[in-house]
Amino acid sequence: MITERDLILRSKLGETQAFEELVAEYQGKVYTLCFRYMANEEDAYDMAQETFIKAFNSLKSFQGKSRFGTWLYRVASNICLDEIRRRKRRISTISIHQPLETDDSEVEKEIADVRPTVEALYEQKELSLYIQTLLDQMKPEHRAVIILRDMMGLSYDEIGEVLDCSTGTVKSRLSRARTIFRNNFIKREHLP
Repeated sequence: MITERDLILRSKLGETQAFEELVAEYQGKVYTLCFRYMANEEDAYDMAQETFIKAFNSLKSFQGKSRFGTWLYRVASNICLDEIRRRKRRISTISIHQPLETDDSEVEKEIADVRPTVEALYEQKELSLYIQTLLDQMKPEHRAVIILRDMMGLSYDEIGEVLDCSTGTVKSRLSRARTIFRNNFIKREHLP
């Protein structure tokens, strides 16, 4: 039986088939991690694909001091966090009441009603969407620890490796993130 370690060694030697087997093993978890960061299927797919490309190109730097999955999650987290930061720098504030000006003319903005209908969504789906919304509103470092701990099930040490910080920092960020999340969730319960 071929072990993960064998696949990693063969991949480092340039065997693409061995790396494809590693991708097959981790693609679901990496996609899920990326989806939790990006909250969009297309973006998650793109980020997961970018993760595996970057992992293949930098596989020689993997020394085996941590589990391969932990190293791969770190690559994915960094790619997603970089993309989130890049997008935040690009966002400019515009009024929804003023028309957009283009080179040819002005275009009135129409805001689509994206509220889920009762017929379309079950209660669980609504809760899932709300949780994702709360995650999207959090600072990236808080979102990361909640995703890695509560959704991906990584240990504090593994999260520290993924985020390149100490276990104490992970614990304090997680405590703070959970408090923020809980308070925002409770606010929803008190809305009419």
